[in-house]
Amino acid sequence: MNEILRLECVNYCYEDRYPAQKDVCVSIHEGERIAVLGGNGAGKSTFFLCCNGVLRPQSGKVFLRGREITYSKADVMLLRQAVGLVFQDSDSQIVAGTVESEISFGPMNLRLQHDEVVSRIEHALWQMSLEGYQDRAPQYLSGGEKKKVCIAAILAMKPVLLLLDEPTASLDPENVIKLEQTLNELSAAGISLVVSTHDVDFAYRFANRGIVFRGGEVIADDDIEKVFESDALLAQARLKKPLVYAAAELINKRFGKCKDGAMPKSIEEFGEYVCDIG
Repeated sequence: MNEILRLECVNYCYEDRYPAQKDVCVSIHEGERIAVLGGNGAGKSTFFLCCNGVLRPQSGKVFLRGREITYSKADVMLLRQAVGLVFQDSDSQIVAGTVESEISFGPMNLRLQHDEVVSRIEHALWQMSLEGYQDRAPQYLSGGEKKKVCIAAILAMKPVLLLLDEPTASLDPENVIKLEQTLNELSAAGISLVVSTHDVDFAYRFANRGIVFRGGEVIADDDIEKVFESDALLAQARLKKPLVYAAAELINKRFGKCKDGAMPKSIEEFGEYVCDIG
């Protein structure tokens, strides 16, 4: 897989006293679905801000497609165009008075031709099933709809990598399902996805790789199954096992593993897993 983004020994402290990133070394490649995990204050959000160029590392380097980011205005624009960031709080990200204006904000700042801006708006609306919302005021939309508007605004910039900070926060179960469907569609369309979340059940279903932070340090970077397999790692990171994974482990201890040994990721897979025991 081709590398999109690389952080080499990145360090960042708030107020010169509170280390939020400690020698962070991470590479993100095309086609990946990554869950960034850790407790409150572990450094997940700061990691995203460094990836997107909102924060400049106090030491270390960031590379986009192998090119070192110098933090010139042009380089920062290039980084933010390629690496989109959806914040946890949609209200803090939305700035325009209508959905169409919100989605057009980024492409217009790129000084694209009018026809190209219109094309990107229409495509982003279609991608997020927001057709007919163009003239709606974002502040009157539901939490799930606001999240979709924020994602659409980022998609209009045509990123190759999308970072989502706690995307399921404040969403009801129905909207979490819709969000997962949207992320699956974006992944199928070729966009690499990195999601920061406290929802371990969602992370386990969604991701194929897990990066675990504690105190600003990366303490694990592995297949998502191996992350949740380690009781010592989960205790260190203050995480719990996904419910389906934990239930499958209990069954394994009582009846032995199923024939193929693959752990289930969803309730549907769990049902099949139970049937295969024996």
